[in-house]
Amino acid sequence: MSEGPLADKVALVTGGAGRVGAQIARKLHAQGMKLVIHYRSSEQKAHRLQQELHDIRSASVMLVRGDLLRGPKLSQNLVYETMEAFGRIDVLINNAATFYPTPIGEAVEKDWEDLIGTNLKAPFFLAQAAAPHLKASQGCIVNMADIYGERPLKDHSIYSVAKAGLIMLTKTLARELGPAIRVNAVAPGAILWPEDGMDEMNKQRMISRTPLKRIGKPDDIAETVLFLVGDADFITGQVIVVDGGRRVVL
Repeated sequence: MSEGPLADKVALVTGGAGRVGAQIARKLHAQGMKLVIHYRSSEQKAHRLQQELHDIRSASVMLVRGDLLRGPKLSQNLVYETMEAFGRIDVLINNAATFYPTPIGEAVEKDWEDLIGTNLKAPFFLAQAAAPHLKASQGCIVNMADIYGERPLKDHSIYSVAKAGLIMLTKTLARELGPAIRVNAVAPGAILWPEDGMDEMNKQRMISRTPLKRIGKPDDIAETVLFLVGDADFITGQVIVVDGGRRVVL
């Protein structure tokens, strides 16, 4: 039996095998939580993370693979697998995301279905599937939004629309699911450079426009998520921006 206010509570983390998602998983696990980590294609990363966490506390992490674009069926399955494994859900972290440019004139319907499906549709149906169990545990939902949900990123119109929708989803779920369930979001700025690369000039330009003059770390996001999960009993319907102050100069 672990110790602490989050000990033996259960979190379902989508897209939790790598990058920011993995750090969120580590942070919650360190507080004694049991985890169900969803992944789509990062199988090796997922198993390495599971082993890392099992070395700390055995039988505390389950992995579930699936494509969130499968819609409500997968959402229901993720919740079912969580309940089968641990018997409860206390926290839903909608972290999984898809990000790539869709310039006007080049975007196709598949881009819309992919970006809206992963960033907005999946969080809605996961919240819906998890809501009865979260109500029973007086739990919470944390959505991973983006500063570009409020201030659009050039050539990324569909992604920006999806994240704007996720911000509104956070607010409407907070109203609809309260008082039993708190719902908040975290909106990162530059935390990690995109996996497909970014030239050095653009990196330096971005850093120069950030008041703190650096990019953030995955742990900056994980710490904020932990705050919302464990120490924010009177906060719901809010979007916490973690961007080094970049939004104030955008």
